[in-house]
Amino acid sequence: MSFRINEIFILNYRIFLVYINYTVCRLLFIYFNNDLLQINDFWHLIKLLYYGIRFDSMSIVYFNSIFIFLSIIPLKINTSKIYQDLLIWIYFIFNGIGMLLNFIDFEYYRFNLNRLMSSFLEAIESEPNKTELIFHYISEYYHLLIIFFLFLFVWIFFYKVVKHIDQNTFTNKNYYISSLFIFLITTALCILGARGGDFKKSTRPITIIDAMDNVNNPQHADIILNTPFTILKTLFKKPFKLINNFNQEEILNELNSIKQYDRALNDNSPNFIIFILESMGREYWGSMNKKNNIEDFIGYTPFLDSLAEHSLVFSNAFATSRKSIHGMPSILAGIPSFEISYTSTPYSKQKIESIVSVANSMDYDTSFFHGASNGSMGFLGFSNTLGFDNYYGRNEFNNDKEYDGYWGIWDEPFLQYTKKTLDKKEQPFLATVFTITSHEPYVIPKKYDKKFNQGLIPMHKCVRYTDFSLRRFFEKSKKSNWFKNTIFIFTADHSNQSYYSYYQKTINRFANPIMIYMPNSEFKGEINSLASHMDIYPTIVDLIGYKEPFRSWGKSLIKSNNESAIVINYLGGGSYFIMNDSLISVHNGNKAIGFYNIDDKNFNNNLIHERNKSMNALERKGSMFLQDYFNRIISGKMNYIKNEKK
Repeated sequence: MSFRINEIFILNYRIFLVYINYTVCRLLFIYFNNDLLQINDFWHLIKLLYYGIRFDSMSIVYFNSIFIFLSIIPLKINTSKIYQDLLIWIYFIFNGIGMLLNFIDFEYYRFNLNRLMSSFLEAIESEPNKTELIFHYISEYYHLLIIFFLFLFVWIFFYKVVKHIDQNTFTNKNYYISSLFIFLITTALCILGARGGDFKKSTRPITIIDAMDNVNNPQHADIILNTPFTILKTLFKKPFKLINNFNQEEILNELNSIKQYDRALNDNSPNFIIFILESMGREYWGSMNKKNNIEDFIGYTPFLDSLAEHSLVFSNAFATSRKSIHGMPSILAGIPSFEISYTSTPYSKQKIESIVSVANSMDYDTSFFHGASNGSMGFLGFSNTLGFDNYYGRNEFNNDKEYDGYWGIWDEPFLQYTKKTLDKKEQPFLATVFTITSHEPYVIPKKYDKKFNQGLIPMHKCVRYTDFSLRRFFEKSKKSNWFKNTIFIFTADHSNQSYYSYYQKTINRFANPIMIYMPNSEFKGEINSLASHMDIYPTIVDLIGYKEPFRSWGKSLIKSNNESAIVINYLGGGSYFIMNDSLISVHNGNKAIGFYNIDDKNFNNNLIHERNKSMNALERKGSMFLQDYFNRIISGKMNYIKNEKK
């Protein structure tokens, strides 16, 4: 056996087991998330598994490079028991990490709607109770841990089925000659795998966006991808890059991002309270679903629905954020987050215009309320960047008897604390209140366990509790002297668990409420035109009576003009969606790769081969938006610049 045939056979067998592992993980990923991924055709599944091999190859090469190298170098101890014991540890440590990352996505994908990136810890990295949260997740998803170790046990068993024949051929000439060829061929194959399947100079190594090449539904790109791949491809990657496809004057004219309003107010400037309701997407609101014809629909927001009868309701609004950490810049400054949160980038400390800076310039008292530990989600730091006068969190609440054991203070007592704090404020004031209870792990105070129906999914009881907490806040606040002169804005940072198939459609997972309420005001009715988080900032600028020019990608929702709406968000797989009133475009960052009718929220019929002027215009607008977004953030030009042309 001087040509090392047995060794090479076993190396190939062991790498083959890794490919089997990635395929099984992909099948489990589909199993746990198929209500979102919607794979119902066997041959379609086979195609997706096949397309995934390219991406698996890159991950396998990176995670097994040390193992492969140590397996092929010509040493006299290659086949000895001690050496093979070392190899098995290296093999399973690295591949175990890869498998663990895939397993995490079986459940985390349901919250993130995207394969994990290298920034996946951004949501908890600023939490002071990381250990408690990690142990909670382990206890909550113990079934995955059991499957993981069972899978690992089976894998180890099959690894040991084929054993080496101990050889002592290190002095044999053929041994070293064959080793040289093996080394060269293996190196070439590893480079081939790491690049994604070819050696062409004109072809760059595969990236996340390449998963979109063979799918019609962008969500299916997440099946083709694997989590080790997406983490490796975003590790050390610069979050933003300059784009120079359009000149600045073109962009300003097309996006109409310089705004100036002239609303006349009386002498009594209104107060503002902006409620960012944790995870409370449109699916849970009865008032947001009157026209959606969802069979057997049940809403879980009786108080908010009663308030909606006296409010201006935007029932066709969408989030431009995907996580809680994205919500604050998206809602208060109109800055969406895509692959990673804007607040997690090195650019987030630059001075930016927002509703806070506008309110401060008009001598408003500005406050941010969030019942979590101070610094949670990076909100304290970003609130300082925005310029809030005051921050009120768990520290200021100062009573951990109301601590939920995971994230912070229960919504009901914290909202009562918010009301009492506002009672002490001089008017006018602007307050942002970010609730926390309607979130995983889906727990509410024990005293309310029997009060609220458990609902159809765990999230429903939490929504009922937060809705009840808001009712209690309003019951008390009605007696405050500031109440009648206050405009209340309601929205959510993103959605959460979904029960109805209508909201499991790809675009509707971003469906988000926007509602404006002011006691005894003209703000009443339902508006079904397109709206998004980005519109909240200019809407409040309009309502507050600010008359100076400012920069925003959104539009005022209360101003009667012909300004068109645009919604943009990150889909995953390196792609974005851009939506107007009639079309949805899927964009890969360079060009449109799909067009869909506005009613085709699940991307069933790609119209790209029927291109028309409307499609070209939406593609152009999406490309301009992405260029303006990245370039402004990188160059520090987020504020209004007088006479800006380039």
